[in-house]
Formats: sequence, C-alpha cells, structure tokens
Amino acid sequence: MLSELPVEFTKDNLEKYIKEVAKEYRKQGGKHMPAEFILVGGASILINYGFRDMTTDIDAIIHAASTMKEVINRVGDHYGLPNGWLNADFTKTESYTDKLFEFSVFYKSYYNVLTIRTISSEYLIAMKLKSGRQYKKDLSDVLGILMEHEKLGIPIDIFLIRKAVTDLYEDWNSLPQVSRSFIEAVMSDGQYEKLYEQIKDSEKLNKEVLISFDQKYQGLSKESNVDIIIERHQKKAGKKSILAILQEKKAEIDNGEIGEEVHNKDDYER
Repeated sequence: MLSELPVEFTKDNLEKYIKEVAKEYRKQGGKHMPAEFILVGGASILINYGFRDMTTDIDAIIHAASTMKEVINRVGDHYGLPNGWLNADFTKTESYTDKLFEFSVFYKSYYNVLTIRTISSEYLIAMKLKSGRQYKKDLSDVLGILMEHEKLGIPIDIFLIRKAVTDLYEDWNSLPQVSRSFIEAVMSDGQYEKLYEQIKDSEKLNKEVLISFDQKYQGLSKESNVDIIIERHQKKAGKKSILAILQEKKAEIDNGEIGEEVHNKDDYER
C-alpha cells in the first residue's frame, strides 16, 4: 500500500517525458487521432505551483488511441522509468469524477497531437480533500495551494472550496470527516505557511508509523483502516495530532474563548 516508484519527477523532467510521449505517439500514427491527458495529483501540483519540487508518480486521465499505452511504456523503457510511470489508475479511486474535464484548464499542446490539461486552485483542493490521506501529501498540498494563492493576493475562501466540492462530488458531506474537519479548522486558523510545515512533518511521521505497522503485521493495513492505525499510535504515544490540535483551536474560536482571552489581555495591558 505504501510503495512508491523509485524515481523523482520534477517539472522539468516531467515535461521532457511527456514531450517524448507526444513525439513517439505521432510517429505511431497519432496525428490521425489526437490525444489528451488531464494531469492530476502531484503532477498538477508541479505544473501549477512552486511549493513542491517533485512527485513520485504521475496520475492522469488519458484520452487516446490504444497505442498510447505502448508508447508510454516505450518512452519509460528508454529513460529507465518504472512500469506505470504515467498511468490512469487514478480513475479507479474515489477522487475521480467524470466532471473533472469540465473544470480542468488547458496547459500545453505538443506536436499538434497531444493536449495537456491540469486541475488547479479550489478544484485541486477539492480532489485532495476527497482523498484526504494523512500519510501522503494530500493535506499539506491543500495548505501549499492556499499558501501560494494567499501570497499572490488571490486567496481561496471556504465558499469557493465548498462550491468546488459540490461541483465535482455533488455533496460537501461526501468528503471524509477528517477532511471536512481539517479544512474548516485550517480556514479558521489562517496561518497557512506555519501549518504547512507542521502538516508535512505529521504526514512524514504517519507514513513511518504505517511502514512500521506493515512490517510487523503484513497485509493488515488498508485504506479503510489507516486512520485508525494512526490514531491508535498517537494515543499510545500520548501525543495529539496536528489535526486534533487544530480542531480544538477551532472549537475555542467558535465558542469565543480565544477572543475573550485576547480581550482580557488587552484590558490587562491597558
């Protein structure tokens, strides 16, 4: 479950490999049947943002002739990339929806035969929240996107995120509970840059916990129980997760406790 491809894709080499795919596809007669990739996940992060410099897999929605799979494998073999280096397995996950094309944006076209589209901003956040894995980079990616939009002066608010979720998945409650609690707490806190580093560290630790669990109890960890495994480890270690801390802080804000503390502090200082 936790295996990763032994290669790091950057924005530069990702574009090089895709360009080679387009060139090879054209040679194989693709000029008579143009193709389209909608890049999602880490690949879409690399193309649209600067807070991450690599990803270990390339997920895409692939619309092409049947020869495309052979072309992708041939390019992978040429550059020593692992099998499945660019794949459509994402379409089997809960984050996939056929509405993604509607909300994707044009990125580039190669050799008049391959069009690349990506997912960005609140729609990419919605996808990351739908997945909501605490041991991957889903939640830190959400914060990275919020952080960069804030710096650019085009912030994304909770209303845009809610609209994106309903556009793609019809119902806000279709998100995992942990994702809903996370984004609501994060938006209340607003310290995206600080939280980004904390969540990154938390995700790294959670992954180490799951790797250790897998080594001890082979085959027992699944997507359906990883949150329980992580939560039990945290309780055993006597530690609160960043998510739990955020939720407590949000509850204090909602109850007016933090505002009251600030008010009392101001009275004291005066």
